[in-house]
Amino acid sequence: MDLAAGSREVRVLLEHTTKEGAPRLLKECRYPLTAPQCVSRIYTNLAVIDVTPDGLVVREMVEGMDLAGLQKLTEPKLQPRQ
Repeated sequence: MDLAAGSREVRVLLEHTTKEGAPRLLKECRYPLTAPQCVSRIYTNLAVIDVTPDGLVVREMVEGMDLAGLQKLTEPKLQPRQ
């Protein structure tokens, strides 16, 4: 919590899905939050995603991945980079 509160930006690194293939990026956190709404960018093994006031914006994807395929592995709606 202290790191998130004192930072200008918080970036998160994680696997895009669980070992079972379930999404790790969820519409709502299922654990208690100590620093809500502090993440600005998410790096996964499949994509780089910006967290914006308008939602999740995909900046980059691994070769061979398209937005539709990434969306199937992600619970919240993804938006293409404009």
